Amino acid sequence: MSRLHVDWTRCDGHGACAELVPELLASDEWGFPVSRTGERDPEVPAYLAEHAEHAVRSCPLMALSRV
Repeated sequence: MSRLHVDWTRCDGHGACAELVPELLASDEWGFPVSRTGERDPEVPAYLAEHAEHAVRSCPLMALSRV
């Protein structure tokens, strides 16, 4: 199983990732992603793999990756 990782040196808090995988990520008051699971890099269940990959491809600053 893969995980979602945010590169904090790149993230500007656009919030696209939280909109695309709300099951795993939420946005804080400034728009930066926060894990809904409490883990720093939340695990991506198989049923969300396609959505997570779409979120990674949609990040405008390439700050989100699957590891």
